[in-house]
Amino acid sequence: MKTRDETHDNVGEERTTSLKSSLDGTTAIVTGASSGIGEVIAKRFAEDGANVVICSREQNDVDSVAEQIEESGGRAVAVECDVTNREGVEALVTTTVDEFGSVDTLINNAGTRFMTDFDAISEDEWKTVIDVNLHGTYHCTQAAGEHLKKGGGSVINIGLSSAASQRGTPGLSHYSAAKAAVINLTTTLAYEWASDNVRVNCIAPGFVATPAVEAGLGFSAAEINRNDVQRSIALPEEIADIAQFLAGPSSSHIVGETITVDGVPRIEEPPEF
Repeated sequence: MKTRDETHDNVGEERTTSLKSSLDGTTAIVTGASSGIGEVIAKRFAEDGANVVICSREQNDVDSVAEQIEESGGRAVAVECDVTNREGVEALVTTTVDEFGSVDTLINNAGTRFMTDFDAISEDEWKTVIDVNLHGTYHCTQAAGEHLKKGGGSVINIGLSSAASQRGTPGLSHYSAAKAAVINLTTTLAYEWASDNVRVNCIAPGFVATPAVEAGLGFSAAEINRNDVQRSIALPEEIADIAQFLAGPSSSHIVGETITVDGVPRIEEPPEF
């Protein structure tokens, strides 16, 4: 007979295993996966045993990512897909189901933005930003919906950035509007699809040390101390941590939430008189 302590230890081990539960055998679509957050999420899911289908507007950009995943022992398929094109999105979903039999997780990561003051935004620029960030999420989620509902899946929207989507950012009014809409879509769709056992959540990062950020700000991931709490820029791996958690059973009671990942919070300070 096991002692109380031994039983407690076993329960603890089971709980630890549950918290780290694998995505083994599931299938995930990751859009905008040629670099940055999408690439890191795709590699993380593959390491955890998931089949991953990755897409970008240029085939060459995702081929190399898929090759790296395969060389590491994972399973990946690279697809050229513009998320603003409904036929292309439906082909992406069809390829996924034909190759792996299901869609269990959809990561809506594809996005674009331009720094432009509102008065200078052309109609074409406004439409482009809204089309990729909002309509792209609509296309992918609706196209994958039938398959996500079959086995009880998970949709994870990447609402870059928390500052733009929740507080607004000068020069990014179109981007802020699109991402705020994605956050509201997350809440609404989570309610509508809960009865189909599909969980819809959103991750809203602030600045993340991706190659694009490094090119623009000259700040690289190598300069970040992950153990330092007092910082305001994240590593892509930290966003992947949350995506992995939201896709797995350990987050089963998290539905319709937007998780802000923005480092040290921006607080409201008393005004100076």
